[in-house]
Amino acid sequence: MSGRKGLTLTVLLCIVGAGLAFIGAGRTWESGYTHNVAPLPPSSFDQTGGDLVPGLAALALVGLAGAGALLATRGWGRRVVGVLLVLVGVGLLALSLGRAFDASTAWPALTAAGGVLVVLSGLAAAAAGHRWPAMGARYERSPKKSVGGTTDTWNALDRGEDPTVR
Repeated sequence: MSGRKGLTLTVLLCIVGAGLAFIGAGRTWESGYTHNVAPLPPSSFDQTGGDLVPGLAALALVGLAGAGALLATRGWGRRVVGVLLVLVGVGLLALSLGRAFDASTAWPALTAAGGVLVVLSGLAAAAAGHRWPAMGARYERSPKKSVGGTTDTWNALDRGEDPTVR
């Protein structure tokens, strides 16, 4: 897809994928009991995806930040962000897939699915991101515009001059 529609769908895909991974990383993946010395009763434990696989939630947050970076960049910068999103998605997929088959819940599989969505959004951005529209020029600073001479005053300060002395 090209144009604004392609950018919008890719950003939404990245947000949904990274969001699923983040939510999945914070949920309980394993529960169990430890046996203590008699006469103490056994105690239970719950381990989240973040407990079992450190860095999983951080990677998901990087994926969310990548969605914002897709909006803020253009051209080759957007392609680089796409490649980084592919790497983040592969990391999410690899870290969660190792636990998906031996876990007692579906959260690792949901986290892996989120990683797949991040990979797909990264591939789309790397392939077609340079053709998508960029943010408008009104968000960029223009040094030629001067409001009441304030730009000239700041430029004088940058040069080391005192603009109050004439």
